Amino acid sequence: MSERQLGFSRRQVLAFGGAFGLLTAGGLASAAALAHRPAGTGALLRSAIALPPAFQVPLPRPQVLAPVSTAGGVDRYEITQREAVAEILPGVRTPVWTYGGSFPGPTIEARRGRPTVVTHRNELPVPTVVHLHGGRTPAESDGYPTDLVLPGSWTESGGHHHGGGMADPRAVQSRVVREYTFPNEQRATMLWYHDHRMDFTAPAIWRGLAGLHIIRDDREKELELPDGERELPLVITDRAFRADGSLDYPSLDPGLRDRPGVQEPYMAGVLGDVILVNGAPWPVHEVAAVRHRLRVLNASNARHYELEAVDQDGRALELVQIGADQGLLAAPVTHRRLPLAPAERYDLLVDFGTVPVGGTVRLRNRLGSGRTREVMAFRVVRAQREDTRVPSAPATDLPPWRREDAVRTREFAFRAGKMGEGHGWLIGGRPFDPAREDVSVRLGDVEVWRLIADVHHPVHLHLVGFRILSRGGRAPLPHDAGLKDTVSLRPGEAAEIITGFDGYRGRYLFHCHNAEHEDMGMMANLEVR
Repeated sequence: MSERQLGFSRRQVLAFGGAFGLLTAGGLASAAALAHRPAGTGALLRSAIALPPAFQVPLPRPQVLAPVSTAGGVDRYEITQREAVAEILPGVRTPVWTYGGSFPGPTIEARRGRPTVVTHRNELPVPTVVHLHGGRTPAESDGYPTDLVLPGSWTESGGHHHGGGMADPRAVQSRVVREYTFPNEQRATMLWYHDHRMDFTAPAIWRGLAGLHIIRDDREKELELPDGERELPLVITDRAFRADGSLDYPSLDPGLRDRPGVQEPYMAGVLGDVILVNGAPWPVHEVAAVRHRLRVLNASNARHYELEAVDQDGRALELVQIGADQGLLAAPVTHRRLPLAPAERYDLLVDFGTVPVGGTVRLRNRLGSGRTREVMAFRVVRAQREDTRVPSAPATDLPPWRREDAVRTREFAFRAGKMGEGHGWLIGGRPFDPAREDVSVRLGDVEVWRLIADVHHPVHLHLVGFRILSRGGRAPLPHDAGLKDTVSLRPGEAAEIITGFDGYRGRYLFHCHNAEHEDMGMMANLEVR
């Protein structure tokens, strides 16, 4: 069998050295030692440009995209993927890759049960793929990593043989334009869409290819939640900048054409030293002294956060969680601190009515150091009558899966290990191969999966939501409540999840959502039959 059939040749370039040479599939102790703290997977990339002071730039609100048509009960959108220049740091021009010219991309507002069709046009210099993260999406629109949209100028001789990876006989590729259909037949929640091109997801997201897709339903209106200007989507990311203002990222191939992967010090993940919210560095937002709804997404490649909201007296405000990745909870959960792994989302209520007018609340990251300890700030600028409430039972439609309903239990180890001549990030001891079937499930089956980590791995399943049953043989943590699509495995931890594989048949994925791990082999195929 050739190396290409084994799936090694495209990652021979990742012949990991240094500390990673210690990480065999069973090297748990050395792997855990690399994670300096439980959420410390990754290495810091330091900016070479002067950075602005915190809490000076106003918080932007991502633009909501208008449909080009609403005929026939279908909302149709058009998005052009193109290069643009953004002012991220004040007075500095930064080239970015965008959906529709904005950083982050525009928000799609959808209704439960009403389909959206998005036509993407690729005017970037490399192939792209769009994945709606958390979407119950037919396989042909799920954004499989080899289902590429090729730019008009792309040729077989330019880069990888088909623009991003080894041969995949099932790849469905198009040139310049592709239409994605999202039925939105799922619970109301905040999803996000991002690039998912094989081997190059991490640098594409870093350059700007991410945006929000929010599904609404009538239930939210019944709950009297904060809305309008009091509902704030918060897309939290980290980046680093070169001296000329461009984004810094340690790609082995800056053109993202031929050679996947990052320079050796960053193989555990890339961490930037600038925290952005909705594309602005350490922004500030003026609020009334009433309850607000914060829709939080960690869109960082590898950085973990532990969020707390602290007033000027050092008092931590309550973060009342009413929703998770896949929608509203059965009952609210109150936190003072909230861990947030890459790709996770939380739906939070924060009451600024407990803060005097003129006061400030800082959203902080307890896992950060120096300037990355700060995320953003809220300034309470006026009094206002409270007309919302914290619902006692936000959701009544959570799936009733029980452990005894499961037709089988599977186990998967997420670990660094040997791959060809070097090391990579593996699932079950194997790097990703699009031509291989890893897991086959029957449509409608309920299964329990046991997921085991060496270092920190946020594990994401496409197509389905799941419930976390246990961590380390114990009960789930408070923030594990509700329906999830990403579970944050801590170093050395085993967690159990339960899910029903309903929705659609076809080829899907599960993978680590540390984007650098994902690009270096930590994905597997999931066939729903």
